[in-house]
Amino acid sequence: MLGKLLKMGFELLLAASTLLTPPASAPVTIQAQNLMEGVTARSVEHTASLTQEQQDALAQFSISLFQHSAAKEGNVLISPLSAVSALGMTANGAKGNTLAQMEQVIGLPLDTLNAYMGATLAPLTQEDSPLLLASSIWIKDDPKFSVVPDFLQRAADYYDADVYRAAFDGATLDDINNWVSLHTKNRIPTILDHIPQDALLYLVNALSFDGEWQEAYSAQQVKEGDFTCADGTKQNATMLHSTEQLYLDDGQATGFVKPYAGGNYAFAALLPREDVAIDDYIRSLTGEKLLETLNGAQSATVYAALPKFESKFGTELGESLLDMGMVDLFSGRLCDLTGLGSYPDETLCVSRVLHKTSIKVDEKGTQAGAATVVEIVKATSLVPALVKTVTLDRPFVYLIVDCNTNQPVFIGCLNQLEA
Repeated sequence: MLGKLLKMGFELLLAASTLLTPPASAPVTIQAQNLMEGVTARSVEHTASLTQEQQDALAQFSISLFQHSAAKEGNVLISPLSAVSALGMTANGAKGNTLAQMEQVIGLPLDTLNAYMGATLAPLTQEDSPLLLASSIWIKDDPKFSVVPDFLQRAADYYDADVYRAAFDGATLDDINNWVSLHTKNRIPTILDHIPQDALLYLVNALSFDGEWQEAYSAQQVKEGDFTCADGTKQNATMLHSTEQLYLDDGQATGFVKPYAGGNYAFAALLPREDVAIDDYIRSLTGEKLLETLNGAQSATVYAALPKFESKFGTELGESLLDMGMVDLFSGRLCDLTGLGSYPDETLCVSRVLHKTSIKVDEKGTQAGAATVVEIVKATSLVPALVKTVTLDRPFVYLIVDCNTNQPVFIGCLNQLEA
């Protein structure tokens, strides 16, 4: 398994397991009332153990969401972990066919998803983790809107969520954006641009990643070069050269794995063959194929070159989720969120799923952030022997992966370097 290989290499190299120290954040004041002050998480089963079929299905959700997002021009970056966290909280309020469709698309039954997310997220609330994740629920202060207590309890049990009651006015807009900014270390300074009049509830997830390379680049390993964009134009690029120990080959693309300090996370890159267009390669990916490629990483000497880059991406995931099969969730006529709450003479449904990401890769490591917001409204709207060379000087797919599960935390494609 990738995690075992990385940790063996980590021990052999005697690399220091140091983590980036989070920058000091400006004080952020949240004016809304935190309803979780009186809610204590119950002792419930948390397990990260999934069958191979379930692992493939969860990876397929990541790939499908990436493929729909990659249909847009330019660079793409999504965080499947952030999206699944926000949708998982939402699923705890869904019933009937609405829940069945969510389970089908995500790839796990709700109880399994909750237990898996509980196990996955628990270590990510510790300040010494390179990956930090937080969740929150924002409820409109409207006497007609009642929230099911068990829904809040499950949010505490499995997602460690804060829950706020607020007026859903300008101050609430600032509160939600400030909360996201705080928990992404200001990498996502805003996620909402307005709060619609019919909005009743927001489910929000935010995460930040600060990973130092297991072996940082020296000045001698940093050289100027060229990057050929998807449209054929060339850009000046600062290339980071290194020798890596894990080689990837899925038949259509080759790549490498570069570990972060501590061995729990790694950067993986896949460069399509010269005769395979990046768009065609992305369309060919499946969750099963991705996991097979990562699990089948070969021990080899890999002369790797990676461009320094930064990328920001924002999208509304609703259309993608609809295409993937979450139809009822967005339908004012069909949606069943009665396990979440109720409003007299109204049906609740999801109108938007907002998603923003940011990443910076340089000589020292990687800094990344992601946020996902689910907006719920009244239903008036919707072994070393080989020597390989992989030079990432044209469009490629990249991931930050959890080495224990090989599930992607982030997945993106770089088509051009951003100024």
